This record gives sequence, C-alpha cells and structure tokens, in this order.
Amino acid sequence: MKKQIFYILLLISTISFAQKPMVKAEIDTTNIRIGEQFNLKISVDETQNVILPKLQLQGLEIIDSTKTDTVKNSLIRKYILTGFDSGAFYIPQQQIFVKNQAYLTDSLLVNVATIAVDTTKIKKFPIKSIKSEPLTFDDYKIYIYILLAALAIIGFWIYWFVIRKRKEEEEEPTYRALPPYEEAIFRLNELDEKLLWQNNKIKEYYSELTQIVRGYIERELKVPALENTTDEVLSMLKDFKDAETILTSDETIKKLKDLLQEADLVKFAKSKPLALEIEEDRKDAQDIVSNLKPKPIIEENDELE
Repeated sequence: MKKQIFYILLLISTISFAQKPMVKAEIDTTNIRIGEQFNLKISVDETQNVILPKLQLQGLEIIDSTKTDTVKNSLIRKYILTGFDSGAFYIPQQQIFVKNQAYLTDSLLVNVATIAVDTTKIKKFPIKSIKSEPLTFDDYKIYIYILLAALAIIGFWIYWFVIRKRKEEEEEPTYRALPPYEEAIFRLNELDEKLLWQNNKIKEYYSELTQIVRGYIERELKVPALENTTDEVLSMLKDFKDAETILTSDETIKKLKDLLQEADLVKFAKSKPLALEIEEDRKDAQDIVSNLKPKPIIEENDELE
C-alpha cells in the first residue's frame, strides 16, 4: 500500500515538473573589453500569455534589441549590450510572467576590461600648433550688419537735412508782395478776364470789385476797410480828408460812395444794373485806386531845404 502511494506522488511531481515552463537568460561571452559588444538571449518555452520584462541593467548599456520571435513553440528575444566602464557587472535576474505566474531567470556576470596600451610601440609625434579655422560668412556678418546700419543712418541724415530741405526750398514759391496800387490794378485786370457780369454773374462781379477797392484802401491807408460797413468806410475817409492825412478829392469820395452803395444794392436788394452802368463802375473803381493816396510824410530836413 505504501509503495503504491509513493509511486502516485512521484507521478504527480513528475507531471507538475513537466508542466512548469522553462525561462532562460544566456550570454555569448562573459569577458569583454570596454566598448565591445556581446549578445544576451532570453528564451521562454511557452508562447501563450507571456510577458517579457523591460531589461534592467547596471553598468551595462543596451545598444539594440530584436522583436520577440517564436521558434519551435518558444519565445526568444535578443539584446546587443556593451559596457564603457571597466569592472564586473551583473545582469540581474529578470522577472517573466507566464500565464500570470512569475518566473526568474538566472543572474549573469560580465567582466569589462580596459584595453592595455603598449606605450613602447606607440610612435610619438611633436605637438602641433593650433590651426586656425577658415573664416566663414558668420565671422563677418556682425560687421556687415553694423556697416549696413551705419549706412542707413547716414543716408537718412543726408536725406532729412540736405535733400529734403533743398527740395522744400526749391518747391517753396518765391514771390514778392506787390505794392497796394499795383496789386489793385493787377486784380482789376484779372477780374475783367473772368467775364463774370457778361455771364450774368453780376453779384459775384460786384463782390470782387468792391473787395479789390476795399483791400486797396486797407493796405494803402492801413484801416480795416474789408471789415467795416460802407458808411463806416466813408466816414473814416471823410475824417482823413478833413484832417488832411490823405490826398484825394470830393469827387473821388463820391465815386467810392456810389460804387459801394451800388454793390450793396446788387448783393442785398438783387439790383441788376445795365451793362453801361457796370462798365462805368469798373472805370470808377480804377479812378478811386488811382486818386486815393495817403499824404506823404515830410521830414524836418526836407522842410529846411
């Protein structure tokens, strides 16, 4: 009876051992020199529900790795590793899950050795002087930018203070103010060329005609004739004549009175004088300008002479 139980337990343990998946970590060498590469292979003799770990290393580095491959009902993944520091480094146990059961690989030891240098066989060379690099655009661009900025500023100053000022001086009209009499005669001739009253613009004609006469009086006698009414202008002229500060005649003042009153009638009462009357008023305007002058100032030296 005991013998039968022993065989049953042995059979159960054998079945369990046979069902346990095998996980393995292998390297193709255990000794490398600094910078040399070696291969690590992790294999699992199971293909369903297998989770391979992210490789954890200390002192070693992963250069490359392959995708997980299936070979004869086993999963295999290969890594290319190297080391850049001398010493002995362990590839620690890696935890692999197979059907939610964790299994550990063996830890592996890798020795990384330095490269022995035989200084007796190394050919010595003299120390070379520092060789300067060839100049490029980047070496000059800061100076080019400064030069362009300086030229732009100089160009702006030349334009602003020389060319623009000269241009303004050239474009600025140069003229001289005519004396009051010459200006009045010039404007009367301009008025004739406009042909205003001939084109039935009588109001505009008389407005300009009286403005020319008033402007002459204002400039020549230095009184506000353009702003004052007809009566105020006539009153000032009578006062000037009584004070003997102007050279004119009663007839000239009467012509001025008639002209200003006729213009007021045209502008405010819509009067329409005949062509003969308009021509007569034009003639009177020139006579007023010609015969209304300020009395010249006689200095004491002239009286003594």
